[in-house]
Amino acid sequence: MMTGGLSETKPATPEIQQLVNQVKPQFQSQANTNCADFTAIVYKTQVVAGTMYFIKVQVSDGEYVHLKVFESLPHENTGPSLVGFQTGKTRDDPLTYF
Repeated sequence: MMTGGLSETKPATPEIQQLVNQVKPQFQSQANTNCADFTAIVYKTQVVAGTMYFIKVQVSDGEYVHLKVFESLPHENTGPSLVGFQTGKTRDDPLTYF
């Protein structure tokens, strides 16, 4: 992987789902919505001063969102933060930088 570039798309892991669970309240507040389903499907990473995650999340039947989540370096001792999101996505929409 090129430094600063996005990784290959990988299937979501339990760790990625945990990250998604942590930023769900931020997403619901910013998007002014309430999601019963919030399941991570796939993700990409970008190494910066920490890690930027681009995660495809299923929010209902056939409806997906793309989340951009920043996780700082461990010594900074801060939780993950939702940097941005894109709504109105489908399962087939590619996960790209935004």
